[in-house]
Amino acid sequence: MLLTGAEIVVKELVANGADVVFGYPGGSVLNIYDELYKYSDKIRHYLTCHEQGACHAADGYARVTGRTGVVIATSGPGATNLVTGIANAYLDSTPLVAITGNVATNMLGRDSFQEVDITGITMPITKHNFLVKDPTKLAETMREAFRIAQSGRPGPVLVDIPKDVQTARVEYDESAPHPACRPHDAICPDAVRRAAELICAAKRPYIYCGGGVIKADAAGELIAFAEKIDAPVGLSIMGLTAVPYEHPRFLGMVGMHGRFAATKALYDSDLVVAIGVRFSDRATGNKAEFMQGRKFLHIDIDAAEIGKNIGATDCILGDVKAALKKLIEALPTLRHPEWNAHIKSLKEHPDNSIDMDPQRLTPQSVIEGACRRHGDGIVATDVGQHQMWVTQYYQFKKPRTLVTSGGLGTMGFGMGAAIGSCIGTGGKRTVLFTSDGSFHMNLNELATAVTNNLPLVVIVLNNQVLGMVRQWQSLFFGGRYSNTTLERKTDYVRLAEAFGAKGYRALTNEEYEKALDEAFSSDGPVVIDCVIDRDERVLPMIPPGGGIGDIILR
Repeated sequence: MLLTGAEIVVKELVANGADVVFGYPGGSVLNIYDELYKYSDKIRHYLTCHEQGACHAADGYARVTGRTGVVIATSGPGATNLVTGIANAYLDSTPLVAITGNVATNMLGRDSFQEVDITGITMPITKHNFLVKDPTKLAETMREAFRIAQSGRPGPVLVDIPKDVQTARVEYDESAPHPACRPHDAICPDAVRRAAELICAAKRPYIYCGGGVIKADAAGELIAFAEKIDAPVGLSIMGLTAVPYEHPRFLGMVGMHGRFAATKALYDSDLVVAIGVRFSDRATGNKAEFMQGRKFLHIDIDAAEIGKNIGATDCILGDVKAALKKLIEALPTLRHPEWNAHIKSLKEHPDNSIDMDPQRLTPQSVIEGACRRHGDGIVATDVGQHQMWVTQYYQFKKPRTLVTSGGLGTMGFGMGAAIGSCIGTGGKRTVLFTSDGSFHMNLNELATAVTNNLPLVVIVLNNQVLGMVRQWQSLFFGGRYSNTTLERKTDYVRLAEAFGAKGYRALTNEEYEKALDEAFSSDGPVVIDCVIDRDERVLPMIPPGGGIGDIILR
């Protein structure tokens, strides 16, 4: 049948299971939006206030569902507004297809109105991208984009479609096969055998896992593996939620702001089994000290990660879920009573020396109060001190319930991500922890939440400063607070009301509990302004480039 390129795009969205898309229309995607109008019974389009918010929403949607998120933007500024969102998805391995329009092919390279080389701009931050100049290749390209986004280590793919390609009529074969995700390579038996030998020889095994476990839906296998080898589990920020907070194997997050027990136990181990994790600098600190005295077994689907940051004694390359199943089969049941006794003593060590005042509103009381009500619901965060406090104090119970920017550290990620997460769960209540610094970056998306009557609870930890940068200035720059004291006059209660949401302010725990009661009984968006001390710090902290001996607890 003869179809326009725009019809083919929407047909392929439906064929690839994309029943939700996020975006913002413009001149070079009008044809695609016209087709979306015709397919509104099959695809729900969510209009955001800014393309960055749309991209973060598609990212959040993908994280909670495990499906590929889709975002659409027009050419020029619309396309460049996606860049931060695409980079965020790339560094956190989120499956995403970004569709952009462009000027007609005969106008490319002529500095036409709203023309930009978006494929060139995004080449370093996508798994692959396409500029489709031949309309007969459009259907095949769309199918390939979805396949690449989901195959192997997931990530974002961009498809740039000039306007004349959208209007051209070409033959479309609706029955053409869609390429399946590339099958994972079989797990090498010799690699499993060598890994089992390393594990059996260890006296103090430690499991360190990251987002690869979540992406592979391997949380159950991870816990079974930990039980089989009798080892504790520490996690990267992206690995949080893989093990329930109350599970006896759970130690918490590792690294610069990780739990004391999680980080100290890693340093005390003789074998680190690293699973779906990339050993970022925030996790390792001083790499020489981090590696000293222990071996590393690295399990990952991406060969580029093996030995990239930390040298591996040995590795298993392939799907994490399949690798863990093979290891569980190959290993005897192991027991390490002395090591577990040591782990128990580490867990009893306090993470910091802050005194809890029952009357004073603190980051811990804010997060724990929301946790008691929200339980295993979805939690999104922005980036900064509040993000680290969430990793420390929120008691996550299920995989895919934390949506946060780990690799890029994107302030402003939270509102869009919370919207996408809420939509991805079918409209279940979502909590966003943010700060006055991060919230100001993309608070315009509150309008999107209100328009769609989404049950979002936005908790602003308001300390009137850029808290994480200020903390570094306190510790390492002699208290010279250069441009980190905000003193903004924003009234968050009136701001929320202006957008059509409900707003509350809390200066004490009593006021906060009342605000939570109101928020969790409301149907639409609620903003709670939580006023906290500007000198609250995220502890523990290992200084950049430091090791466990440099940890700051006070």
